[in-house]
Amino acid sequence: MAAATVRVMPDAEDVRRIALSLPDTTEKIAWSMPTFRVAGKMFATLPEEETSLAVRCPKEERDELVLAEPEKFWIADHEAQFAWVRARLAALEDEDELRDILADSWRQAAPPRLLDSYPELGRPVGE
Repeated sequence: MAAATVRVMPDAEDVRRIALSLPDTTEKIAWSMPTFRVAGKMFATLPEEETSLAVRCPKEERDELVLAEPEKFWIADHEAQFAWVRARLAALEDEDELRDILADSWRQAAPPRLLDSYPELGRPVGE
């Protein structure tokens, strides 16, 4: 009999741990919530009592994500004109998905010198 796998949803502490493991990342409270920045440029926040995550996402990709997985991704009204998307932490598959989302957002905010120094993190799509 196979052992049942227990799905452990990522939480705010996982966001914090993974975000801060990315190069040159700092945490700063802004707008009464934790924000994460690479070289001073914001790439993630923990809004909604830290039950969701807001990250950078090109608008075309963001719209596709929201259409494909509305239970997971949505666009906050005040962020509609910006290239950001929200993700419900409870809806994420696992820590690997969270890590991919954070790393992708980090790449979009990181300066070229960091992207060049950490090739394993890749370049944003389209560069």
